[in-house]
Amino acid sequence: MTSFWTGKRIRLRGIEPDDWTAFMRFAEDEERLGDLLNPPRSAEGHRAWAKEQAAAKSDGDCFQLAIEAADTGETVGAVGSFHADPRSGWFEYGITIGADHRRNGYAAEAVLLLLRFMFAERRFHRCQARIFAHNEASLALHRRLGFVEEGRLRDHVFFAGRHHDLVMMGMLAGEFAQLHPAGEL
Repeated sequence: MTSFWTGKRIRLRGIEPDDWTAFMRFAEDEERLGDLLNPPRSAEGHRAWAKEQAAAKSDGDCFQLAIEAADTGETVGAVGSFHADPRSGWFEYGITIGADHRRNGYAAEAVLLLLRFMFAERRFHRCQARIFAHNEASLALHRRLGFVEEGRLRDHVFFAGRHHDLVMMGMLAGEFAQLHPAGEL
């Protein structure tokens, strides 16, 4: 039997201290994409963060995982659950894929593995994702996976000198089960 966390193209795993260089590249990629603009972090800051993540105790429903390419072992992205309300049965997740690894199916497979875990094993009822309206690739990915646009928060975020819309997308556990039967990736 293969691991629950392994797909055809990727493997999800805990963050290791040596992943710091990949996460530094992901931060630079997100800035170039126009998604996030944060003050620059030093290489030592990235090293310390990765070391802290590698040693962090699991929060159960909120976690971040490295996405590793199955064929090369290279860290190509990250996926995680960042907010969860077990009482109401919803969670929110995020994903990033390094610029030089996009359009290889890594994101779709990572999202499906994460959703399968959160819906089937953790018994959540609903997943939501917040996506910047100008990020057409991410919006298209989520639509292909079966997410539904549930709303748009106009001028909700400010970066790069102006306000931007934020699109709220969601999927219910039953929709996921129907679109992505168990054992299928």
